[in-house]
Amino acid sequence: MVPRLLSARTIEGTTVENAEGKDIGEIKDIMIDLETGYVAYAVLSFGGFLGFGEKLFAIPLEAFQFNTIEDEEKLILDIDKERLENAPGFDKDHWPQNPDRTFISSVYTHYGYEPYWSKHEQV
Repeated sequence: MVPRLLSARTIEGTTVENAEGKDIGEIKDIMIDLETGYVAYAVLSFGGFLGFGEKLFAIPLEAFQFNTIEDEEKLILDIDKERLENAPGFDKDHWPQNPDRTFISSVYTHYGYEPYWSKHEQV
């Protein structure tokens, strides 16, 4: 199998749509676990107007589907608005400082995924 690689710079700023094709935000950043080298989560910007009132959400990268079939690259996040609004989030001026595994685990649990470190520790 050939690995699919994509630069973090390419993902940052990418539009995120729900399964119905409605715009729900964009990727602001990618957080990497420096101990393991794995992507811990993507930071999705959602809501607000012109940057005011927007909320940021930590979302496991595997929750996204990459759509490169059309001319424009975008990510698909199959989640309803209510679940996203109730997700662990933070505002742009208060990013988690050194998020620990408890925070990251709560993020993965909210979206129904197993934390990345547990999958790699089993190998």
